[in-house]
Amino acid sequence: MLYMACVLMGWLNVYAAVYSPETQTNLFDMSTEAGKQLMWIGTTVLLIIAILVINYRFWDTFAFVIYGITILLLLLVLVAGSNVNGSRSWFKLGAFSLQPAEFAKLGTALALARYIDYPNVNLTKLKDQLSCAGIIALPALLIIASNETGSMLVFASFIIMLYREGLPGFYPLIAIVIVALFILTLIVPKLILFGVILALGLLVFFLTPRYQRSVQNVMVIGITAVSMIAIVAGVDFFVNSVLQKHQQNRIKVLVNPAADPLGVGWNVTQAKIAIGSGRLQGKGFLEGTQTKLDFVPAQSTDFIFCTIGEEHGFIGSAVVLIMFVFLLCRIVILAEKQRTRFARVYGYSVAGILFFHLMINIGMTIGLMPVIGIPLPFFSYGGSSLWSFSILLFIFLKLDSRRVGMFTR
Repeated sequence: MLYMACVLMGWLNVYAAVYSPETQTNLFDMSTEAGKQLMWIGTTVLLIIAILVINYRFWDTFAFVIYGITILLLLLVLVAGSNVNGSRSWFKLGAFSLQPAEFAKLGTALALARYIDYPNVNLTKLKDQLSCAGIIALPALLIIASNETGSMLVFASFIIMLYREGLPGFYPLIAIVIVALFILTLIVPKLILFGVILALGLLVFFLTPRYQRSVQNVMVIGITAVSMIAIVAGVDFFVNSVLQKHQQNRIKVLVNPAADPLGVGWNVTQAKIAIGSGRLQGKGFLEGTQTKLDFVPAQSTDFIFCTIGEEHGFIGSAVVLIMFVFLLCRIVILAEKQRTRFARVYGYSVAGILFFHLMINIGMTIGLMPVIGIPLPFFSYGGSSLWSFSILLFIFLKLDSRRVGMFTR
């Protein structure tokens, strides 16, 4: 029911985002994005039926095959893909478009579940950690090569599942520290950060009991402090020499949204104006002005949440977020009930992917994250995203049916 509600609300909001009072097109006009989205919903229903009919063992047996197919598609799109907004990540056949990066998440989730399901796999061992990292890194690097940074970042979501399956908490902690240092370096002078890091290192040293001040522990403290200083020192090089110009601009807007409100900051500024103008109850369905006058860019895709906020206000936005929270909680609860490790790992992967999409999409819309362009699950216009999210979810439901005895063959 939550899935159906999300898809239906997404379709109505796509219609609202592209609705024009002058033309007054209807919901079923196939020349509009709303009509095309309805077509995608219809084909998604067929895919769901096929998933429920196929034997649940298919996904376990052919996990690596599906992963290999998605890798092949990512390679092919680099050669034969169409360039859309500077990203060579789409196959275009007339009016039909397909983005392999969306399906790479599915292939990676299945491959990780299959590998971790092996009896001798233990994520506390370096060998297995490197194997999982390789499975994740291969599609992520190919997606970077196609200049689709947003989709690549979603692959970080698998760390949630890996942590659940035994990955030492040291690794997520490292990731959090790196991100925190990166952000702090952009807003705090480096000399201050260097001083804070050195002070923390000395504080940890002096608070450590004398009997624990072994050479090894002192080296760990020293290496940690030096590594943190190196990260801070390397942020400028990474931003100015590794990131492309448009990515640098997005980082600058995140740090200081008012730096160029009519230029690179336009997207975020207009998005926040649209959401804020909705206030508590919103302006009403089809009554949004910011979206109707095209102030908000990509309003039916990446910035679909603006339409929700403007037309349905804080209440409508809260309802959407609560629906997603219930959906994520439901997936996690079902994942914990699974009889097989394969199904549990896959379930947590689905939850992690949906959570990251939700967090990044809404975060960039309200100015808490850089604008990297990824869809809001089940809401944003697009066949590739709707297909991939639906397939991800219903494969898990098919695997769960084995536990409850429904749709099993």
